[in-house]
Amino acid sequence: MLIGLVRDSVMQCFCHTCRAPGILPVVVSRRSAPIKKNNKIRSKQPRLNKKVKFITTEIRCQEKSRGGLSYEVILAEPAPNVPVPKRPVTPGKNVSVEEIEQKLKAAEERRISLEARKMAEISIKLAKVEEATRKKDEITNEFITQTKEQLETKMEHHVEKREAIISDMKEKLKIHAQEIEKTRETLEQQKAYEQKAIEEKLKTAQALRDENIKKMLDRLKEHERRAEVVRQNKAQTQDIDGLQNLIASSG
Repeated sequence: MLIGLVRDSVMQCFCHTCRAPGILPVVVSRRSAPIKKNNKIRSKQPRLNKKVKFITTEIRCQEKSRGGLSYEVILAEPAPNVPVPKRPVTPGKNVSVEEIEQKLKAAEERRISLEARKMAEISIKLAKVEEATRKKDEITNEFITQTKEQLETKMEHHVEKREAIISDMKEKLKIHAQEIEKTRETLEQQKAYEQKAIEEKLKTAQALRDENIKKMLDRLKEHERRAEVVRQNKAQTQDIDGLQNLIASSG
């Protein structure tokens, strides 16, 4: 359909009254080149019978400028009507029963051989499938084994690391407990020493207090004794004065 439209558009004259083969310039290169103005003189189209039909043998389309197309149409004279060769009719043959049986037997053999070949191909394919399945199972088992070994190695490393951390923590706790015990013993010793010092201070203070009390008691006794002596002296003096007064009054 497209070829017919292109052919009609090319074969149609500018005056739309006749149809003739158009003469178009041949494009040499398809690469972009500077556009030159076409200064060719247009030749008059020969008037041909409208009933003349041309057969387009080749159409070449090329982009000459941006947005424009250039067509090169090669036309040829119509070929004469060539009769279509008919299939020769083979004469009928009289086929015997033996030939039919032989043909049936050969067809059966061909069918059996074809089935055997198909079965062989199927067995080969099944063997390939089994081999691929076996390889896949081997790869899967190997992957599972490697993964299991890696996991076991990781678990062993993790257990060893955990045990090392626990032993380190135990050692640190042991050292801390020893330090606590040493500190407790030091505190107890310091407490005992301070308690002993306090007891000694208390004993010294008690001894000083007893000594002070004894001195005070001695002082009080001495004071009472002196007071008693003073009282006795005063009483004697009063008695003497009374006797003297008596003597004086009697004399």
